Amino acid sequence: MRRLIYFVLAFIIWMLLTWQIDAQVIIAGLIASVIVALLFHEILPKEYRVFISPVRVFWVLVYLPVFFYYVLKANLDVVYRALHPKMPIKPGIVKIKTILKTESGITALANSITLTPGTLTVDLTDDGGDPASRETFLYIHWINVKSDDVEQATELIARRFEWFLKRIFE
Repeated sequence: MRRLIYFVLAFIIWMLLTWQIDAQVIIAGLIASVIVALLFHEILPKEYRVFISPVRVFWVLVYLPVFFYYVLKANLDVVYRALHPKMPIKPGIVKIKTILKTESGITALANSITLTPGTLTVDLTDDGGDPASRETFLYIHWINVKSDDVEQATELIARRFEWFLKRIFE
């Protein structure tokens, strides 16, 4: 079942990236998708049921425009800082705490933060306890540190993504 889901997902991504309806492109996509599903299904998230739930797919579709909004906003902020004569930056590494518990959710959060200009996920730590009660912390390099406090930094960096990712992955 997991391989089938990854095959379908890989093929959809292939078709979106190529954006062509041509017999050769479709055959190449099918072959590539089979290879990807056979070789990489073990390294992909164990929470594969995320991809077959209509409710979760809905939240992914809601999350994408929100994510792109924050990426655009951060791009404009970084451009402003780069072009400003005094270059108003205060770089540093801050610690944030995530409410997400699944590996896929935490990975999606770390990637969302990294893909947003001005922030970069540097490290991840957790207490290694029971997944339901464990605390996970991410260390983020931030181009303009507004707060060193864990709660405030978490609110400014991660909460906007966590709300959606919790509905998608947990």
